[in-house]
Parts: sequence; C-alpha cells; structure tokens
Amino acid sequence: MIIEINQACDLVIFGAKGDLSKRKLLPALYKLEKLNKIHKNTRIIGAGRADWNIQEYIKIAKTAIKSFLNEKIDDIIWKKFSTRLYFCNIDVYEKLHFFRLKKILNQKKNIIIYYCAMPPNTLHSIFIGLKNASLNPDSSRIILEKPLGVCLESSKKINNQISKYFTESQIFRIDHYLGKESILNLIALRFSNSLFFHNWNNEIIDHIQITVSEEVGIEGRWNYFNNTGQMKDMVQNHILQILTIIAMDQPESITSESIKAEKLKILRCLKSISNHNVNTHTVRGQYSSGTIKGKNVPSYIKEEDAKKNSQTETFVAIKVNIDNKKWFGVPFYLRTGKRLPHKYSEIVVFFKKIPVNLFKNSNLQEFQNKLILRLEPNENIKIEFLNKRPGLDQEYKLENSYLKSNYSKKKSINLIDAYERLLLESMRGIQSLFVSREEIEESWKWIDPIVEAWKKTKNNEIQLYKSGTWGPENSNLLLSRDNRVWYEFN
Repeated sequence: MIIEINQACDLVIFGAKGDLSKRKLLPALYKLEKLNKIHKNTRIIGAGRADWNIQEYIKIAKTAIKSFLNEKIDDIIWKKFSTRLYFCNIDVYEKLHFFRLKKILNQKKNIIIYYCAMPPNTLHSIFIGLKNASLNPDSSRIILEKPLGVCLESSKKINNQISKYFTESQIFRIDHYLGKESILNLIALRFSNSLFFHNWNNEIIDHIQITVSEEVGIEGRWNYFNNTGQMKDMVQNHILQILTIIAMDQPESITSESIKAEKLKILRCLKSISNHNVNTHTVRGQYSSGTIKGKNVPSYIKEEDAKKNSQTETFVAIKVNIDNKKWFGVPFYLRTGKRLPHKYSEIVVFFKKIPVNLFKNSNLQEFQNKLILRLEPNENIKIEFLNKRPGLDQEYKLENSYLKSNYSKKKSINLIDAYERLLLESMRGIQSLFVSREEIEESWKWIDPIVEAWKKTKNNEIQLYKSGTWGPENSNLLLSRDNRVWYEFN
C-alpha cells in the first residue's frame, strides 16, 4: 500500500518500562524530532503495567533520554517532543485492558503502529488483545523485535499466530543491523562501482571474514541469554543478514521485494552443517574470568543468577560455504562473541594473491589485497594495497598502503542511528529494511541442525576462553587448517 510519506501516526510502545524502550527507542524518537522528521500530529504512547500517569511517563522518558542520548537535551525540542507523549496502563494478559488503549488512539486520523518491545512469550496475548478490541485494522502496522522464536518450529508458531491478525504487509520484523548506514552502503558499494561489481566472485575473491565482537558480558540478562546463546542471539539474525547482503546477486531494483528475493537465494544455498562436519566447521566457546581494559570481570557461570553447569555458548566461529556457481570455493568465516577485547563489527574481503612475483625482495607471496568494511564504531571503508617505497634504491621496495573513506570525518554527514532509521521507515510504511518471514525461517533451517549437532556429536564440548581474549584457540585452527588467519583488529 502506497501512503503519504509524512503521515501522522500513533506509535504504541508495548514494554515502555523496558531496557529497549529507554536505551534505544526514546532517544531515537527524540533525535527524529530534532531532525524534524516526525509529522506534527504523531503521538508516542507508552504501554505497560506501571501505574504511571502522563506526567510521570514524561519525566521517566526525559531521564532515559538524558542517560542514553550522549548529547545535551535541547529545551525547545524537548518541549515539542514531550507534548507527543501519552501513557496507557495495560496488562497484555488482560483482554479488557486493550479497551483503555482504544480510548487513547486516534484511529480515524492516524496510522496506528505497535512496537512490541516485549518477550516473545507475550506476543500472542498482544495479538489477541488488539483483535478483541478491533485495534488491528488494515491500515495498522506492528513491529516485532528479535528473537522470533528459538528454533524453526517456534518461529513458525509465532508467525502463524500473527498471520491470523495481521497481513504480511503490516508486519515489520526488525533487525537493527539492517538500519546501519554501513550496511546500507554495502549495496551502493557493490552495485554502483564497476571496480567491485566485476570483481565480486570466486575468480577474484579468496575468502571473506565477518566479525561481530562485543566487550560486554550478558548485562544482567542471564536467564534470557542462557536459553538463547550467541548462535541464536547473533548469528541467526544479524550475521546471516550481513552475509546475504555481501553474497547476493544484483537485485532487479532497489525495492524490498527484489532485495529479499536475492537474499533468500543465498540463504537457500548455504551448505549444511550437521553431525558429519560440525567439528571441522564450527567452534563454540564460553568466557571465563579475565580482564577487559584493566577491569576484572567474572566468568559466564559466575554472573548474577548463573547456573554453574551451563553449556551455553558466548562465542561462535563458523566456516560457511555457499553452494552456488558464483561463490563455489570461497569460504566465509564468521565469528562473534562476548567479553572480547574490543567492541567492533567488520567485514574483510581477501582478494586472491598475485600468481607471479616480479618483486623478488618483497614478501608478495604472503600479501593479499583487502577491502575492509568497518560497520561500527567509526564506520569506514579501507582498501589495502602495496605501493613502492619512495627512494633511489635500484631494487623495488614495497610497503603496505591504504585508501580510506571515513564517514565520521565528513563534516557534512550526520550519521543516523539504526533505530532512528527503522522507526522512521515504519512510519513511512516502507519494509525494505525489515526481515521477511521467509528469511527468518530459512535462517532457522540452517541454524537448527548445527545446534542439534552440538548436542549429539562427541568431541564438541564447549571450550573456555579467557575474558579479554579473541575466543577459544580452536577458532584460529578453523582458519589455519586452510592456511589462513583471522584479520587483526586495528
């Protein structure tokens, strides 16, 4: 459905008391206000079991924005923003409570958007409550946060439930990585530059590494994380989405349908990992105590509420092969973990080595050109190449050089946070940066056999790694078997 881009909305945030609302959603909405991107008649309605009135919610929202905005609140902008805020006391398990919400909503003039910043086990109650109060008209939209289930079966269950009350065009499944400027730029980089367009295949590329590294532990979310693990929390959604954008063929157009069609083709071509190859293609680890930036941190099983015998992984490394003509023979190495030395996300594309070395005194046989795409922090693109060292020597002496494009140093560029972009796109009714049901289910089809193989296969016990290091030693072995090494963080 095509709508007016700048349309008035009633944005309902289920889970207004929660961490996501305070850390991400409210600061992002304030920034959109600052950028003058929100329609003058749009309202923001917090919904939760707290016994707050509107004035109390406004105070809580301001405190949250102050804490997580990283800039001083502008009084004029805040005054405008605060007039949008409302609160509805609602227990999602009480069907009649949804009629309280109905009294607040302006269904005749505003598009209604529901943001479910709630645990997956509460979603069905929200769907039923909205239906029962006739709050799911065709014009309404609903935003779902990850994780959508913990396996293919549970994911299908949630999607089957919501499909009874909302059509696919109304459902916005969010993966905040898809809202990052650096991820969006991957599409422009690949399909607008002949340099990359014609060299993006197994004839030119040797292998690709994707790293999503976290310094933090589980931050008080032990019960949630222990039932999820790093594979389901990070690989199933964020990292596989990055992989599909790197590997997909050129879409017919820059539309959600065309892009998702190409991403789906990649997910369906992922070579399966199961009992027979799980030991050679995956590594899983769990952090022990250690030091990060001079601070002592506890092991995973010594975190608050932890169980000492937990076998949940906090680190995963995987060798992935794509079974199609374009990528045959090009491995994708993925790694992600908590309590690693630095927080960063990066893609490194290694190009094949020069077959003949003209420069006998150089170490050319070991060198590979690289395209390095830093996703966060300090988003930038860097090309690594060899250059002649200036001088009067008769022999050529080569040295590493870089070409670098750095977003943060361009004064005219205002980098937009992922949640700002995704919230705005949901208000516009544009789904291109959101994930389809088919993508989620294809991801689970590939992930589930790996998780099952970990449970069944011998010699695949979880490996401990010291906090502040780059994961278990076997993650290095994953590459060294192929005469490769992880790219060093710098």
